[in-house]
Amino acid sequence: MPANRPLLFAKAAAGPADAVVLDLEDAVPIADKSTARLSVREFLDSLPDVPNGAQIWVRVDPTSLDADVEAVVRLGLSGILLAKCSIDALDQLAALLDRLEAERGVTRLPVVGLVEDAAAILSLADLARHHRLTTFAVGEVDLLGDLRLARTPDTATAVVDLRLQVVLHAAAARLPAPVAPTSTDFRDLDTFERSTRELVDLGFRSRTAIHPGQVPVIHHVLAPDDGQIATAQDVLDRFNAANGGVTVDANGRLIDAAVIRAARETLQRA
Repeated sequence: MPANRPLLFAKAAAGPADAVVLDLEDAVPIADKSTARLSVREFLDSLPDVPNGAQIWVRVDPTSLDADVEAVVRLGLSGILLAKCSIDALDQLAALLDRLEAERGVTRLPVVGLVEDAAAILSLADLARHHRLTTFAVGEVDLLGDLRLARTPDTATAVVDLRLQVVLHAAAARLPAPVAPTSTDFRDLDTFERSTRELVDLGFRSRTAIHPGQVPVIHHVLAPDDGQIATAQDVLDRFNAANGGVTVDANGRLIDAAVIRAARETLQRA
């Protein structure tokens, strides 16, 4: 939600999404930035009066980090999305958060770093080790633009490779699974569902949306179905019944540590 549209904040927060991102970066014209920061601050301070359970996140701009973070670190804030994530920006953000969280009695805030340029791709290992980074998200439109990479059937493999780089480095650093890129084509929900399934198969476990109509699709695809839940529970029941010994699943396949991890992750997602 663009942060310069405060009349829509409460409506967005009361909608179907699990989290709403108030955007102080590209969605707001430079002339409106100061007013937008004030609007976000006032909304965060009013959250006890907003009847909803949605998390409220803010996307901050690395070119105006001091002003953005100073305005939004409030008790109502759920987390920060750092646009155009870099080591320098993470260091600056970490110092700001350490100070403001202590001053304002705010619980340590999660930080999701948006991978949006070539430099971030080449720095993924260092970014993943940063003490304030919770996980990554992919700003794919900006990323492909920075790489001068067209999105065509011929470049689909290259795009998948870029996505896998983000998943790989998050997993290697034992971070939560990254946030998948959204689609700007919010009218074609069939394609959106298909691409969401592909992203889940690639290792993503959440996805951003730019339209409320995309949210039910994300919920449907990301949530394991009854059959997957039952299978995962059966695997864990068999493993527990074997007291750590060798056992097999309902199809006679060996239940090893990787199968157990997958079953537990399925139930956690459910």
